[in-house]
Amino acid sequence: MSNLTDGVQTDAQEDAQRRGAPTFVLVHGAGSNSHGWSPVLRELGTRGHRAVAVDLPGHGTGAYFPLSYQTPQDPERLRTEPSPLSGVTLADCASHVVGVVRAVHRNGPVILVGQSLGGVTVNAVANRVPELISHLVYASAFCPTRHASVAQLMATPEAATSALFRLTAVRTPPELGVNRVNWHSGDPAFLAAAKEALGSDLPDAEVRALLNTLEPDESAAIGAADARGLPEAWGRVPRTFLRFTEDRSIPPALQDLMIREADETTPRNRFRVRSLPAPHIGPREVAVWGDELELVARLCR
Repeated sequence: MSNLTDGVQTDAQEDAQRRGAPTFVLVHGAGSNSHGWSPVLRELGTRGHRAVAVDLPGHGTGAYFPLSYQTPQDPERLRTEPSPLSGVTLADCASHVVGVVRAVHRNGPVILVGQSLGGVTVNAVANRVPELISHLVYASAFCPTRHASVAQLMATPEAATSALFRLTAVRTPPELGVNRVNWHSGDPAFLAAAKEALGSDLPDAEVRALLNTLEPDESAAIGAADARGLPEAWGRVPRTFLRFTEDRSIPPALQDLMIREADETTPRNRFRVRSLPAPHIGPREVAVWGDELELVARLCR
């Protein structure tokens, strides 16, 4: 006679299965926030995955919008108005995400995902708590190793074609300590530059909608900070690079440079590379995000 529980999962078995499943921790890029991950969160959720999108310090609910940035704008004051983000450091961002990683690690493996400038926070977190992270994912994200910082990477020949150089920033004085972009600009030339940098094939209406989700200030210290992945810490964690072949902000040549230098730094732990036909903001179809992240999740079971 078969047991009545044959073919039926017990609560303990279901709990063990849940604990074996990874949690994705998603880190946004410059000027963005956790809202930028909303489509990916929905996609992962419908597939039964756990995922948390973080707001880095000074972003999301803690974002600062200068009064001069509001309508009607005051362009001269926007150039000089102080911002609390000037005091935010890479260490602050790392500490915040480490706290999230520690919390979700209680549920099982952690997959840490960074996009664009979020890659430097991923590096810093992996340097601190490599034992808590099962896999790192760089979605066309900065990953300094041989070059110490984003600033150094953007000074390489591989970055020369970056559309970021044509995305006009507000000319703030260095002592203000922030990089400021007027995403509310009505200048058609600015809209064209933003479209090229973020997603050149997007309709103008979608670009405007995207710009309305972005935040004007980013700490200048983040891009200048030494964000190298350390071989003895970051270098221990398996990693994937989602290489966006249509990215005009972090061109494929610059992505390839970072991949190559990382692999030279830890030749026994090389990047798993996936090339996707995507612009800087990522794959047009959110299902592609889901497929790629699911592949990573399978590596962590």
